[in-house]
Amino acid sequence: MNFIIFASFPVICVLFSIALRSSRRKEQDIDRAFWEREQRANFTRKKSLDDLDYITIPEKLLTMKPDVMTEETACCLRDLRDLSTSRIVNLTGLTNTDLKLKYGTANINILSDYDFHYTNLVTLLQKLAEQLHDSLEDALAVEVLEFAVSTRTDISKSYYLLAELYREMGTPEKIEHLIAQAQNLNSLMKDTIVENLRAVCQ
Repeated sequence: MNFIIFASFPVICVLFSIALRSSRRKEQDIDRAFWEREQRANFTRKKSLDDLDYITIPEKLLTMKPDVMTEETACCLRDLRDLSTSRIVNLTGLTNTDLKLKYGTANINILSDYDFHYTNLVTLLQKLAEQLHDSLEDALAVEVLEFAVSTRTDISKSYYLLAELYREMGTPEKIEHLIAQAQNLNSLMKDTIVENLRAVCQ
């Protein structure tokens, strides 16, 4: 028995060495491919941004007048109106390399600004919806959250609160549509959001 173990040890070492070299080669290939792609991106010429999916905040949200207007709600609405003058684009899931390859290196700062505005938007919408819900303004909270979801936000709490409100307002069938929207997300959060929404339906 000891002889078998002793004889097998060199074989195991050889197999381990082969697997290790293979793993290192794969890592080197991935690393090389990344830097080659990054180099191409850095030399991509500036392109038009006309095909971007610009987001416009609906007028009904900008002019919203809840029956219960707390200081926090008023602040959210004021910030939303200020943000409405900015260009907003959801670039979730796209790396700087992706953006440079598609739109050119010269546009990367502009695109970063657009995406920063989007992050501010969906964060603000979630905060506003929570304030409205706390004030029992659930119909308005639903409007805010439905707009947030339509922009493909990946803030999970927006989906969960909207699903909760659908149930409380007697329209649980709308959760299925919410799941379909979540399935189209370009985000690492997609599977978690979909799984949790499906659990609500059970």
